[in-house]
Amino acid sequence: MSDNKHENYELLNLIGYGLAKFDMDFVRCFGFRTKTDLYKKFVQDGIAETTGVVKNRQDLFDPFFDNGRKGWWQKGDAYKHRKVFIDTLYGELDVKMFASIVELHANRTFENADGNSTATKNVSPLLRSKFNQLQITGQKAELFFMTNYHMISEFTNGTLEDARLLGDGYDFQIQKDGKFYLAEVKGIRSNYGGVRMTKNEYAQAATHRMNYSLVIVKNLDDIPEFSPIFDPLDTLQFTQKTTTSTQVTYHSATLKW
Repeated sequence: MSDNKHENYELLNLIGYGLAKFDMDFVRCFGFRTKTDLYKKFVQDGIAETTGVVKNRQDLFDPFFDNGRKGWWQKGDAYKHRKVFIDTLYGELDVKMFASIVELHANRTFENADGNSTATKNVSPLLRSKFNQLQITGQKAELFFMTNYHMISEFTNGTLEDARLLGDGYDFQIQKDGKFYLAEVKGIRSNYGGVRMTKNEYAQAATHRMNYSLVIVKNLDDIPEFSPIFDPLDTLQFTQKTTTSTQVTYHSATLKW
């Protein structure tokens, strides 16, 4: 359960991924010759309590890479969503750039550097933006849904279409057996908490009723599970709340272009 989430959850996942994928090349990026020495550095820096914590995180990712190590193979694909999420953000990076991301994360987490080290200076603005996505619950939930939606019986063998950029009150459309289902995905780190629906989402749920599903992805910080709710307005009780916000924009003079 996510109650057991390590306080450095995201950073340890990056480290485990780097060790499993790049092996000793990742170790050398930090100036060490052995994994044990690198483990000790992470303990010294306060990232993990023991070297075993770091090794366990590598074991978690080992089964998903062709590195000759089995790791926690007996867990099957239970933790594969973590690998897929990191792949989405950083899968194209070489070992040096990935190590820079790990250093950037460590600097930000512990505020033990100004982020201007030789390694982090080379991190592009785009990668810094991707770095900021690591803790966004909604994106993790949506990615998990995209790769596992077929586990929901109503969507099995259906065709998934991404509608997130449309902003029309649902994230995905699933076509199956001549029917169209709309799915709005919400992520919860544990198995307890509330969700909110926007005005557009509420309107779509009211229009499509049983063909509209509010898909809760719970336990995101451990092993995610689906809790799909079809016709959520009939099942859940929502309270209307009105908020206002100020948007700041910048305007040029009128010019001939």
